[in-house]
Amino acid sequence: MNETAALLLEFRDFECFSKKKTAVQHFECEIKEAYWEQKGQQLIFYITANRFLRGMVRAIVGTLVLVGEGKIDREGFLQILESKTRSHAGSSVPPYGLYLCHIAYPENIFI
Repeated sequence: MNETAALLLEFRDFECFSKKKTAVQHFECEIKEAYWEQKGQQLIFYITANRFLRGMVRAIVGTLVLVGEGKIDREGFLQILESKTRSHAGSSVPPYGLYLCHIAYPENIFI
């Protein structure tokens, strides 16, 4: 799952993981890190980006879970990213357990 999650860093357009009815001008995001960590019986997904689309993280996690279950391979995940089609990606996971841990703003906006 971590090898597949690393593909996210190579892409900028994440329309395939965005809700369809959204008022954004574009689907471009810069993902800086995306990885899984196992702590006991829990799998924790970490993701850092310059922005997130509506429903994006929940859809990414749902699709990566399919990878972990062996229902989608790395190539299939790559095809989903290239398709830019939400219906090709996995279902969104439920919102509970989703936490925003940190927000970082560029220093120059405070001047």
